[in-house]
Amino acid sequence: MSKPILSKTKSLLSDNSNLSGDPKLDKVIIDYLSWDQYPETLDFVKKLVSQKDWSELREILGSRLHFGTAGIRGKMGPGFSRLNDLVIIQTSQGVAKYLIEYDDKVTEKGIVIGYDGRYNSKRFAERVAVAFLSRNIPVYLFSDLVPTPFIPFSVKVLGCSGGIMITASHNPKNDNGYKLYFGNGAQIVSPHDKGIQEAIMSHLEPWEGAWKRDKLSLTIDKLAEIETLFYDEVRKRICDRSLIESSDLGITYTAMHGVSHKYMTCLLKLVGFKQIHPVAEQSAPDPEFPTVPFPNPEEKGALDLSIKSADASGSTLILANDPDADRCAAAEKQPNGKWKIFTGNELGQLLGAWLWAEHCRKDTTTLAKNVYMIGSAVSSKFLDTMAKVEGFNFIETLTGFKWMGNKADELIKEGKKVLLAFEEAIGYMCGTHILDKDGITASAEVAQMAAWYKKNTGRTLAQQLDYLYDKYGIHCSNNGYFFSSDQELIKSIFNRLANWNGSHTYPASLGQYKIVRIRDLNRGYDTSESDKRARLPSDSSSFMLTFYFSNGAWLTIRTSGTEPKVKYYSEMCAPSEIKDRSKVEKELSQIIELMTKQWLPELSSSS
Repeated sequence: MSKPILSKTKSLLSDNSNLSGDPKLDKVIIDYLSWDQYPETLDFVKKLVSQKDWSELREILGSRLHFGTAGIRGKMGPGFSRLNDLVIIQTSQGVAKYLIEYDDKVTEKGIVIGYDGRYNSKRFAERVAVAFLSRNIPVYLFSDLVPTPFIPFSVKVLGCSGGIMITASHNPKNDNGYKLYFGNGAQIVSPHDKGIQEAIMSHLEPWEGAWKRDKLSLTIDKLAEIETLFYDEVRKRICDRSLIESSDLGITYTAMHGVSHKYMTCLLKLVGFKQIHPVAEQSAPDPEFPTVPFPNPEEKGALDLSIKSADASGSTLILANDPDADRCAAAEKQPNGKWKIFTGNELGQLLGAWLWAEHCRKDTTTLAKNVYMIGSAVSSKFLDTMAKVEGFNFIETLTGFKWMGNKADELIKEGKKVLLAFEEAIGYMCGTHILDKDGITASAEVAQMAAWYKKNTGRTLAQQLDYLYDKYGIHCSNNGYFFSSDQELIKSIFNRLANWNGSHTYPASLGQYKIVRIRDLNRGYDTSESDKRARLPSDSSSFMLTFYFSNGAWLTIRTSGTEPKVKYYSEMCAPSEIKDRSKVEKELSQIIELMTKQWLPELSSSS
């Protein structure tokens, strides 16, 4: 602790020598006042101390943001429990120390840092850079806003030891985050998160020079090079340039006040599209997100302005990214004039079939048995159905691209080819030039397949989806959630389901629907395995319970790691001879209704 700061702290506390009388609270107050040098947050805490607002101080200082496998994400503001300059510095010091221990060449390979258009993102990124530079780790700091996918891409291209993106993706405007990638270009997985958290807690006091900006002159900007290389990778994925250049497909595109307008419009033109119509009101980065309640393309009403803009321009396809451009949403105008907004599962199904067809057209050397697609445990199993017919492989992982990206990395090292990884929350990894979800490449693929199907089959994307269902079988999803912050109630519900007719017994049926398999990842249990042990990683601190039914349906109930919700995901996978979609949807709806009444009555009555 520097002497000037210590002197100021002692002076501030001179009239409050006993402070709150709570030793734990008093310690964190003194620590915070000693370490924070950012005026806005420091003055706020000083004011609370002078007002003796111990309750508020306990709330913002009594706990701290925890570094997990998704890094850190939370509300910005003063205190250890919020995201601010001090917490960013502390986090970066821990990550830097961990990487030094984990990778003995980090001082040669360096780290890449990017930031989005949210409040404070650029300044936070500069704080990160200073922390790494102070330990002689080279820093590639982008000079402008970049999409999140540029970070994992850059890690691989530049051969860095890791990458950090300052973003809160599609969270509300007052949030921000710190996302970490390792040297393979994928997000970190356990136990690295625990090791990093320990390193953070061991280096809480800001290092000398942590608040200064003089070292920023040592950063290296590779934005122009990375942008060119990224475009080159997507160019390799063009299906038929002459077809695209002659296409009359009109595309309305929205960046949703995020970072991707510049990159997406440029990329679509490079691919060959001519009729590109940005949603003007949402093109420029704006941390207020003024035209949408939540900057998430999945949210109801989020595409209303895009639809209005598309109708005005005559476009028939809408592409949307979230603010950091790692997700992709799409909507299509139907022959009857109505708009269809595709679900995340539907886009995943379309992309999987499209990329498989492209593989078959272009790659005659890689055998199907060496081709893979990956989906999260709560996403549609359409690609699994398709894989059984076509001969390629489908792998299921836990939710989150940290699992899918690292699984793809494993497969690549085994000489396998990964075409797609996807999750139902509009996240897609098309190819392996980026080992994370990438809304920009995915958008380019959706645009290409829309143009190709229109020209070569006369089908819209919605009609192509029906064609796929006719060929492989109808797959209907029914997802939702219940709000609940009562952890004891939630625990009791899952315990009841796991002890239905005595200890360690589960329901054998749900109404008239027979259950043929159960997987409980809270207990590491799976009835389909000979030893009854689940092959997916288990976690005793969270709940994820999946039931498989004899009629081809499956149902997963899980707790959310970021929100006070119990979520459910379900799908009915019908044989290809069943053509009546309404019948399939009705049967799945009955399962959800029975689940609500018989298994989750407490949640359904309170939501």
